[in-house]
Amino acid sequence: MSAAEQYDHDLIVVGGGPVGENVADSATRRGLRTAVVEAELVGGECSYWACMPSKALLRSGHALRAARRLAGAREAVTGAVDAAAVLARRSSFTSHWADDGQVDWLGSADIELIRGRARLAGPGTVQVADRLYSARAVALATGSVPVLPAIPGLAEAAPWGTREATAADHVPPRLVVIGGGVAGIELAFAFASLGSRVTVVSRGRLLEQEEPFVGEHLAAALAAEDVDVRLGVTPTHVSRGTDGIVSVALADGTEVRAEELLVSTGRRPNTDDLGLETIGLPTRLTVDETMLVDGTDWLYAVGDVNGRAMLTHQGKYQARAAGEAIAARLSGAPVDDRPWGRHAATADHVAVPHVVFSDPEVASVGLSESRARDAGLAVRAVEYDLGAVAGASLHADGYTGRAKLVVDEDRGVVVGATFVGQDVAELLHSATIAIVGEVPIDRLWHAVPAYPTISEIWLRLLEVYGRPA
Repeated sequence: MSAAEQYDHDLIVVGGGPVGENVADSATRRGLRTAVVEAELVGGECSYWACMPSKALLRSGHALRAARRLAGAREAVTGAVDAAAVLARRSSFTSHWADDGQVDWLGSADIELIRGRARLAGPGTVQVADRLYSARAVALATGSVPVLPAIPGLAEAAPWGTREATAADHVPPRLVVIGGGVAGIELAFAFASLGSRVTVVSRGRLLEQEEPFVGEHLAAALAAEDVDVRLGVTPTHVSRGTDGIVSVALADGTEVRAEELLVSTGRRPNTDDLGLETIGLPTRLTVDETMLVDGTDWLYAVGDVNGRAMLTHQGKYQARAAGEAIAARLSGAPVDDRPWGRHAATADHVAVPHVVFSDPEVASVGLSESRARDAGLAVRAVEYDLGAVAGASLHADGYTGRAKLVVDEDRGVVVGATFVGQDVAELLHSATIAIVGEVPIDRLWHAVPAYPTISEIWLRLLEVYGRPA
């Protein structure tokens, strides 16, 4: 019996979401015997309670507003969004919360599925129910869980989290959203389009991690949808009456009431009850560029659970690197963990793209101007009105938006980009490529945008920046 055959598997992945699936698939394609352990639905949070259902809830409202922004089309649009039809379409994207298709995919990829909740029982040992499984490597891909703020009465009021909101079977007449982050903003737009009277309560400005103009555009857009946006206010107490109505008292002395309350105030890595203490590890894990957990030579943490870049696409990027790194290490092959190497998740640090599917959309990658300056870079930032671009004016009557580039003056390369406006998400990948490829500003002048498209914003931003001598 070979050393590898002494183990049940070469690799056990704990968590069957998109990140875990990608780790397992990448490793299996390179010859490893791999298993995935999943306690809920194979496909994870993104498939059933986050990315897919939330975007399905948003899309119909976006399409209706887009039509109303065009003379000749707006006259043909009558009535409002059919909420029942939107909820039904949402449910189709979650396969009605059945994971048969995802399970079939695991089988087709030759990945074993183990149903149940996993705990580490020692190095290379995973316990599921009363059975122990051994592996040469273990990858944790358990995602993240929501953080509930310490507001008196909040937990007792049975608030919605994002799971309850994206899986809702009805549209409440009124909805209060606590939190001005990505999920809160997206779901505020979604439920407003479905007919809820929405109030957003945020301690700070909307999307505080983005450039300041982002929050200003979103607040104006929400107000245009009759959403009551209350910024700089703190909830002090929450209660739900016998009539089912939730009351939220605010520090400014006002109160908001609604049939449902959605709390979306952030998430944290899900390391609860994983048995990390059995191997002497803290619950806050740190990893190297290949996702190998510091202090171990067999345990990996991939995706949200490592806290590096808590986005599905970034987790899948990490997963591809980790799966290949695990296969290389177990076969004795070299591991290329240099910056931008095959087994390194370098983009986590300098080029993380993300989109907020609000209306207007928010798309950004890399560093904001303030974070670039905090990092000690000598930067220059340039902005331009997206609505002044010919392609944007054709795209929607009265198009409003803004774009910004942050340039490292010492190297002459873009290190950050932000776009706000209708349908700007598709502009993002070109900015990501510019940052990852460290394309010099003088070379970007030769990347000619087609006319008339919104991507002509690149030329306008370069003109504001000025051509290098």
